[in-house]
Amino acid sequence: MRHGKKINHLGRKTAHRKSMLANMACSLIEHKRINTTVAKAKALKQFVEPLITKSKEDTTHNRRIVFSKLRQKEAISELFGAVSTKVGDRPGGYTRIIKLGNRLGDNANMAMIELVDFNEIYNADKKPKKKTTRRSRRGGAAKPTAAVEATTTSKEEE
Repeated sequence: MRHGKKINHLGRKTAHRKSMLANMACSLIEHKRINTTVAKAKALKQFVEPLITKSKEDTTHNRRIVFSKLRQKEAISELFGAVSTKVGDRPGGYTRIIKLGNRLGDNANMAMIELVDFNEIYNADKKPKKKTTRRSRRGGAAKPTAAVEATTTSKEEE
């Protein structure tokens, strides 16, 4: 029984798993999307999302925490530069997993994991809408209806 076991070990020892996730996270930050298996994509999502949250606040302490996980200076500078400015107002959910089907060789479930704000295809139709409220739709004071206008004109004729 796997009660309370949240980490998918991915068939690897601890050091191998941490190195693999760090390398995959660096590749994701560098290329903005990668193809991998569904299990690795889900594990990577849990690994990289807290790091992206840390990158929103650019302090030396946060840079050191993220560097202890990723261990690549280029990825850190990209994360705290372009990625953090793009996801600055997003409260979470920085990555998206899209299932692609099965791999030809071993029939493994494949998926593409990508950073949400860097996909221009999905975000093209989602332009910032003008925020409206019920009051603004009415245009302030209520306009007279046709029935009111008809009664006023018939009274004027008499």
